[in-house]
Amino acid sequence: MDLDLSPEHALLRDTVRDFMVTEVAPVVEEHERERRFPTEIVQRIGELGWLGIPIPEDEGGAGLDTLAYAIAVEEIGRVWGSLGLIVAAHTSLGCGPLHLAGTDEQKATYLVPMASGKAIGAYGLTEPGAGSDAGGTRTTAKRDGGEWVLDGAKRFITNAGHASTYVVTARTGTTDRGDAAISAFIVPADTPGFSVGRLEDKLGLHASATGELRFEGARIPAANLLGTEGEGFRMFLKILDGGRISIGALALGLAQAALDASIPYAQTREQFGRAIGTFQGVAFMVADMATEIDAARSLVWKAAWLKDQGRDYGLVAAEAKLFASEVSARATNAAIQIHGGYGYTTDYPVERFMRDAKLTEIGEGTSQVQRLVIARQILGLRVV
Repeated sequence: MDLDLSPEHALLRDTVRDFMVTEVAPVVEEHERERRFPTEIVQRIGELGWLGIPIPEDEGGAGLDTLAYAIAVEEIGRVWGSLGLIVAAHTSLGCGPLHLAGTDEQKATYLVPMASGKAIGAYGLTEPGAGSDAGGTRTTAKRDGGEWVLDGAKRFITNAGHASTYVVTARTGTTDRGDAAISAFIVPADTPGFSVGRLEDKLGLHASATGELRFEGARIPAANLLGTEGEGFRMFLKILDGGRISIGALALGLAQAALDASIPYAQTREQFGRAIGTFQGVAFMVADMATEIDAARSLVWKAAWLKDQGRDYGLVAAEAKLFASEVSARATNAAIQIHGGYGYTTDYPVERFMRDAKLTEIGEGTSQVQRLVIARQILGLRVV
């Protein structure tokens, strides 16, 4: 699908696409096979200004809009899911909280280096017992004079071990209702008492680092409280709304990659003396893939547009993330089916697309959580 993009958006899309195809695609399989974080490539896209696309220029970013960001993440994910996730987590989850709630000093110290591509960011929310239930956070932060002392652990954190700055959530008390009061903190990678634990051996996205964060009496300055004490949970909800757009865009890229691989294969692979694309069983799978991808892209772009207009976008972002991620799962599975036995081997990239796509149904809120978010807003009831 090629909607009537502005010249600026079209130029960004074409520039990212050309870079990914010519400079990045040749090294993808090597990095994935070796489970190697693409440090040099991340530095390169940082130099190109693609690690802070939606962040204002005075905060170190490119000063573009959310739609531009979604387009870029899709084009990156279309070639390399791992790199798309690295960029999405860094931008939406690493830079996003600092842009939303950071003081001028915090932005100058931490956000500007990240948004300008000189450093990588990460967001520490999930814990062994707190994933979808973020209110179940057990990591604590206690005030000790001019410092906060953090104890606990985070799990499944993207960019773990490669980020220079982590934004993490921790309990700082109890609300009047008896719930955990959650606050957000900025934790530099060299903080005493902070360390990165095990890195996960994952189904897909092998070149993206996913790991554990450990806090053992980790001391940070009192000034590293991000936003207002006790408001970390609300901040987290706002950040996830925006992050869902980028994960939807990543899912789109993977789905489009599956379709891109399936079309020439269906046109040239022969069985019974004819191209397999001439059989309805295959042709209809391609038709369904193309139709659903176009529909998903419309939702993702609508959510981005609403955010750029300053309008309420939370519902559409949840719909976009839900639909795009499930379309990605169906499209990548169909691509393997079209490729037959070859699709099940590593000789073709479609098996990687399917493994990578699964994360989009889990990260930034599972499909089940998205349905809760959507249903609650539509019904005005607390669906559980």
